[in-house]
Amino acid sequence: MPTLILVRHGRSTANTAGVLAGWTPGVALDERGAAQAARLPERLADLPLAEIVASPLQRCRETVAPLLAARPELTLHTDDRIGECDYGDWSGRKLAELTDEPLMQVVQQHPTAAAFPGGESMRQMQHRAAEAVREWNARVEREHGEDAAYVMCSHGDIIKSLVADAIGLHLDLFQRISVEPCSITAIRYTRLRPFLVRLGDTGDFASLAPRETPQGLDAPVGGGAGAP
Repeated sequence: MPTLILVRHGRSTANTAGVLAGWTPGVALDERGAAQAARLPERLADLPLAEIVASPLQRCRETVAPLLAARPELTLHTDDRIGECDYGDWSGRKLAELTDEPLMQVVQQHPTAAAFPGGESMRQMQHRAAEAVREWNARVEREHGEDAAYVMCSHGDIIKSLVADAIGLHLDLFQRISVEPCSITAIRYTRLRPFLVRLGDTGDFASLAPRETPQGLDAPVGGGAGAP
């Protein structure tokens, strides 16, 4: 079966503003995010790609735009099922003000019990994304062969949930996974099991350096802004 190249969108204006964007329209890449996206074609230059699929949200479409320009033979497919988690009433709110919400502790410690008011549950998020991947795997294999690779550009929580699904990690533990903006995660699927072959690869180690502001113990909901 194919190899899935998961790309988290580049850093967005919501990431730098500390806002939980969700499906809020008009959230674009910031200057750094645009630069990250511009480097994507070079990072993937040696990899033949069969398809490019993206979340319909603006920040994902902007992330793959340079890759599509470099590979004019490919067209963009969008799939709502790999769109950001529907955070409902939390969408557009500052992450700092959500910290004290009782639900936040559930999101961090027991995600399978977390459902966002006016939105969806984290279980629903993972299910729809995993179903999308399985359908795209079958389509890519049918149309391009079992050794094909394809790109799917999505969001932090979606990618983390797909990694958890691939390695048999319970969703309650998926907050232990980290994927930075414009990082590349690769999963090679086979008939019997998937193999995680890259995780959150940005090509540099700047994010490992000590930060002036401590990162804290909680995982950044939505994925975080990455290295400063």
